Amino acid sequence: MDNVPMLTILGLLPLIGALLAFVVRGRAGRALAMAVALLTLALGLTVFFGTPGWDVSETVSWIPQIGAWYALSVDGMGKAMVLLTVILVPIVLLAEWRIDEVRIFSHELPRWSSNVFGAFVLMLEGFALFVFMSADVLLFYLFFEATLIPMFFLIQGWGGPRRGRAALKFLLYSLAGGLIMLFAVVGVYAATSRAGQPSFLIADVANTQIGGSLEQYLFVGFFIAFAVKAPMVPVHSWLPDAAEQATPGATTLLVGVLDKIGTFGMIRLCLQMFPNASAWATPLVIVLAAVSVIYGALMAISSRNLLRLVAYTSVSHFGFMVLGIFAFTSASLTGSIFYMLAHGFSSAAMFLVVGFLLYRRGSAEIAAFGGVEKVAPVLAGVFLVSGLATLGLPGTANFVGEFTIMTGAWPTQPVAVAVAVVGTVLAAVYVLWAYQRVFTGQTTPQVVEHVTTDVDVRERLVVAPLIALLLVFGFVPQPMIDVVSSTAAATMTHVGMSDPQPGSMGGK
Repeated sequence: MDNVPMLTILGLLPLIGALLAFVVRGRAGRALAMAVALLTLALGLTVFFGTPGWDVSETVSWIPQIGAWYALSVDGMGKAMVLLTVILVPIVLLAEWRIDEVRIFSHELPRWSSNVFGAFVLMLEGFALFVFMSADVLLFYLFFEATLIPMFFLIQGWGGPRRGRAALKFLLYSLAGGLIMLFAVVGVYAATSRAGQPSFLIADVANTQIGGSLEQYLFVGFFIAFAVKAPMVPVHSWLPDAAEQATPGATTLLVGVLDKIGTFGMIRLCLQMFPNASAWATPLVIVLAAVSVIYGALMAISSRNLLRLVAYTSVSHFGFMVLGIFAFTSASLTGSIFYMLAHGFSSAAMFLVVGFLLYRRGSAEIAAFGGVEKVAPVLAGVFLVSGLATLGLPGTANFVGEFTIMTGAWPTQPVAVAVAVVGTVLAAVYVLWAYQRVFTGQTTPQVVEHVTTDVDVRERLVVAPLIALLLVFGFVPQPMIDVVSSTAAATMTHVGMSDPQPGSMGGK
């Protein structure tokens, strides 16, 4: 088992499956995509639960002239992101099982069949897994950019009437961030060459004393790309447009998996490779994080479209994650990584439940609903439970993540934590007000006409695992905290920070 390249197989399996799904048309291709996703899930669980004795890293010389390596590894954070990815993909494929048989957004049927949708989803999964497992900066960058290809086509091929504009906006924002990162990647080569031996291995860059303005420039280059991906205010506006126009399944992968690359990269690359610059940029980053928390919540409250509402909640939640990352305590970092996982499941539940409404009504506009609970009580209950998990109700995974972030960040960033507390109050407003307007009150004639069925068996199979995971990690979070805390401890060592003493303010 030690000689089996488990990580390479894990990343290649969905990519090979994607090629096959493109060739096998119709329902057979759809079934093939699901089979590959389930097989990838099984392999991902094997990597996650593998015995401690396994060497979950692979390193092969790739381009020795510039110090580039084909290097893969998974630490605690990497395992959590792998777990999130392999779980969400089959759930999304099941949620969109009838994507070529029903009308979306009250417009024409999709131009491509479900096997093509499954192929792009598998392609996205493979690229994302390689991003989360990359231990080489150049390799990370290549797969970071590759994820844009399948997501662009997922939005363009199956989205709403303004899907072309939304897909292009997503692509332009992402390419702009990627271009800035490319300059920073070249800067990494220059920095390590100046130190004696060029290398793109993240561990080698982290051990290189860069310092000075060069380190700051490199940090800014990577951070901007990750802030776009996360997304953070003010480079967030592409997300609500993409969420509103993409199918709920595609948006689930966009927010639940791809956007996590932003916060993942801040920890894996920014903090570990540029510790001095990270500390230098912290005051501004904390302000941006606090603004994201409040702005995202306020925009969610004012949203008239359910998909945009959930997208803006994610802008707010990513503000929490970034706050925890740059608070520089073990607890806040652990909470941020845990929250990345929890938010992946809660945002997936919200987007997919909104999808249940969308496929029935042909619209995600809040004004198109009213009194849904009287004709679809189970659907109303599922939305409420998912919403309560999103707002961080105690007993759910989001609560554990938010509470750990805020308690961990309080000694070093008390003002930002106070702002974040306001964000938790606003979260209750946007979730409960949305539930009230959509599900309570007098049932409208349009709802009676279109919402003729409650949640069916397939839809229950879609949402049940997500709610179960949110409750399991909410009531029994310690096993996952133990997994991700090792990354937090290693990051604290890289940045040269120590946890503040009880009763004190500020880290060392």
